[in-house]
Amino acid sequence: MVMRVGGIVSGMDIEAMVEKLMEAERMPLERLRQQQTQLEWKRDAFRDINSKLLELDNMMLDMKLSRTYNPKATVSSNEGAVTATASSSASNGTYDIRVEQLATRAMNIGESIEYTLQSEMSADVAGTYTYYTYDQNGEAIEHEFTVEEGDTLNQVLRNIERASEGNVRAFFDESQNRVVLEATRSGAYNENGAEITFEGNTFFTNTLGLSQGNESGGKNAIFTYNNGLTIESRENSYTLNGVTFEFHNVTETNVSISVQNDVDTSFEKIMDFVNKYNEVIEAMNQSQTEERYRDYLPLTEEQKAEMTDKQIELWEEKAKSGILRGEAVIQNGMFSLRGSLQGKVETGGEYTLLSQIGITTTKNYLDGGKLEVDEEKLKAALRDNPDDVYKLFANNTDGESKGIIHRFDESLDRVRGNIERQAGRSTQTLDNYTLGKEMKRLNERITDYERRMVQVEQRYWSQFTAMEKAIARLSDQANYLFSQFGGMQ
Repeated sequence: MVMRVGGIVSGMDIEAMVEKLMEAERMPLERLRQQQTQLEWKRDAFRDINSKLLELDNMMLDMKLSRTYNPKATVSSNEGAVTATASSSASNGTYDIRVEQLATRAMNIGESIEYTLQSEMSADVAGTYTYYTYDQNGEAIEHEFTVEEGDTLNQVLRNIERASEGNVRAFFDESQNRVVLEATRSGAYNENGAEITFEGNTFFTNTLGLSQGNESGGKNAIFTYNNGLTIESRENSYTLNGVTFEFHNVTETNVSISVQNDVDTSFEKIMDFVNKYNEVIEAMNQSQTEERYRDYLPLTEEQKAEMTDKQIELWEEKAKSGILRGEAVIQNGMFSLRGSLQGKVETGGEYTLLSQIGITTTKNYLDGGKLEVDEEKLKAALRDNPDDVYKLFANNTDGESKGIIHRFDESLDRVRGNIERQAGRSTQTLDNYTLGKEMKRLNERITDYERRMVQVEQRYWSQFTAMEKAIARLSDQANYLFSQFGGMQ
């Protein structure tokens, strides 16, 4: 550690002089730090574009599904009784439904008993008991539970439920002091009688006050389809020909369900894709066309201290402008994305190009290849021939028959991968991407230079300290000589 002498003898402001000398020495270091900031800005700009590409990538799954291009809208003449949803495979038309009976859950309500939920079981009722529910084929399923002395009624009911493997609810109606057993599913599974059976189980009858004959419900829904086909369902829903009917009430007459193509929904989903694509292309294109202000370098901390927040913001806005300009990863990425949408798709259908359904590239080349849509033409294609629109977009084959979206998705993955190799992800270390490696090398240079600056500053102080000491010695010698001359007189 150098002992610093601050100009006591010479009268000079040594500290200010060293600071001025160090300012000059630090200029290369400041340039390195500015380069470091520029690399960080460039990395962040790449990542901002990649985040927009990810938003677009997240839309790919929906754009590959047939329901996106051929959704169905349903309308019921009596929504209080019957509603419906339709898959893309459903045939358009009108379906008549008459509901004769709703599906119900089996329920057994016991007689009033002298228990509360916290009442404890006595030793004479302790033991292992069984009851039965029925599977899809009507075969009995045995459920076994144990009652121990001291168990509360609440514990017993929980044990009954657990033994049912989700098929039965057991609870206590405290207002009437009675036990209720209820099936968790609707419909009839036991063709020979009750849905929850416990014949011979004295604990159910004598302790819980239940009677096998008290069970109600456990019925199937019964409905007539198009005046000719009567169907039973264990649930209050049933799917026919891609249409799922939901039953809410019994009807005296037919309820008409109309199924038609939902052109507006399909159009909106395609437009969502087009708009997101245009947003991404605009961001990528702007990064290549915005002006580069090379005289606007990142500000040093000293410069920032002399500026207002608004001045700093405006300066950095220009300093960041065009930071990705000329980057091949972006230029090639734009070209790849545009090209994947412009190819011909040999589907064997009516449409082989996006332009045939009203989706074209804008005529203004400065837009970078944005898409524009002829609304009437696209809606007409979706209304008249949704299956061929689907093939054009999402045909899942190889070669020239591969749909536009599959081609685009592959191109999108390549572009995102190239950007990640250049700028990485937030979870990656500097060693995992190109800019990160440059940043790491620059960080090492900065660290080395900072270490050298410490040594340079120490050298300056050593030199000035030596000068002060030398001046002090000269001063002492001069004083001695003057004193000698004075003594001779």
